[in-house]
Amino acid sequence: MTPVPIALGPHADPLLMEAIVRGGGEWAPMADARALVWAAEPDRFPDDLPESIRWVQLYSAGVEDWFTAGIIARHPDVVWTSAAGAFAATVAEHAFALLLAGVRALPEHLAATTWRQREFFDKVGTLRGARVAIIGAGGIGRALIPMLASVGAIVVAVNRSGRPVPGAAETLAADRVDEVFGRVDHVVVAAPATAATRHLVGAPQIAELGPRSWLINVARGSLVDTDALVTALRDNTIGGAGLDVTDPEPLPDGHPLWTLPNAIITPHDSNPPAVRPPAFADHVATNVQRFVAGEELLARIDPVAGY
Repeated sequence: MTPVPIALGPHADPLLMEAIVRGGGEWAPMADARALVWAAEPDRFPDDLPESIRWVQLYSAGVEDWFTAGIIARHPDVVWTSAAGAFAATVAEHAFALLLAGVRALPEHLAATTWRQREFFDKVGTLRGARVAIIGAGGIGRALIPMLASVGAIVVAVNRSGRPVPGAAETLAADRVDEVFGRVDHVVVAAPATAATRHLVGAPQIAELGPRSWLINVARGSLVDTDALVTALRDNTIGGAGLDVTDPEPLPDGHPLWTLPNAIITPHDSNPPAVRPPAFADHVATNVQRFVAGEELLARIDPVAGY
């Protein structure tokens, strides 16, 4: 079988070239290619694509910037795929660490300068038997479920379709998301950022959580109403928040979130640069193999849904 010609942009990265070959393709100039693997931001994307390009693989899992730039709408006949799922295990690991650190009161322990054993007895919790909602149970959520199960947590998954997610005790469709907040102990946000999901977690939803509940966000800052969250953290109406993403981002110096003892802030580094290339290369190899075989591609972008 003749290898399928696939272009790389904005430059020919050796790791991605090997992934293309591994999937059954071969590197080709863009003018001769049937597909394009693009490993850079939207502002460097070419204004026009050759008519031969039928599929574009993007480097990022979140694609809101591509929609904002109008690039996907400009090429309606092209199939677009994101890197959603490629980095899922790393981000899920980070989410698990944030949640476990919060429930075990590690931030206060780390800040302590004196022996406070009796005080901490009432602060340290457990995930064993806890109900944890994963809002946006896609690649990250599916990778997180076994981690939670390993410590005895019970997962309530929320996804777009409502189709059962393996390992979850219950799965709800996205239009029922408001039901979960009053029924679970903790919430992990891993949904895509779209106009419809902005402030998906706002004051009404946060009010449904309990005083020992932790809210974890590893998706995008826009999914959580920051002002409502700050109020809840200040008033201790929830246990705390672990945020790898914020709104605004970067979180400016002096922002209230930096000063709240029940907030754990990490600077959007759950998927650091050092771990991305091999994970993305594996994703590319799998999608090239599927493209060559005429199979459904992983992480296909829905132009209507916006992700």
